[in-house]
Amino acid sequence: MFIQTEATPNPATLKFLPGKVVLEDGTADFRDAATAREASPLAGALFEVPGVTGVFFGYDFITVTKQEGPDWQHLKPAILGAIMEHFMSGLPVMMRGGTAASLAEEAEGEEFYDKADEELVLTIKELLDTRVRPAVAQDGGDITFRGYENGTVFL
Repeated sequence: MFIQTEATPNPATLKFLPGKVVLEDGTADFRDAATAREASPLAGALFEVPGVTGVFFGYDFITVTKQEGPDWQHLKPAILGAIMEHFMSGLPVMMRGGTAASLAEEAEGEEFYDKADEELVLTIKELLDTRVRPAVAQDGGDITFRGYENGTVFL
């Protein structure tokens, strides 16, 4: 298994591309080890690497954030090992609900907007999908529409 890495504009974050689908749909963002262990064997394993402070899953990538101090040269081998070991084990990436979408819905709730604004909301979603999401993905993240109310877009 060959895992590519890509730098991101944030020097504390590195993007790992395992050459496999990580999540079929949605994304998952983990900011603490306890939540990670409960929801994802892979995220839990990555948090076992000393210095890891965040894990994010996209469709075909994993983004890892580290604390200040440790150098990527020291962390990368352990992170690559954890990713390889996980994919070789055959375990699912997500445990709870089977998808990242269920984890996100649990945390964020459903979309909200006034039905009178539906045409505007569709335009906003299209702009997010075609212009914003690709730029955010370059930094190893994702963006999700949550709602629209009184001229404010919630992401």
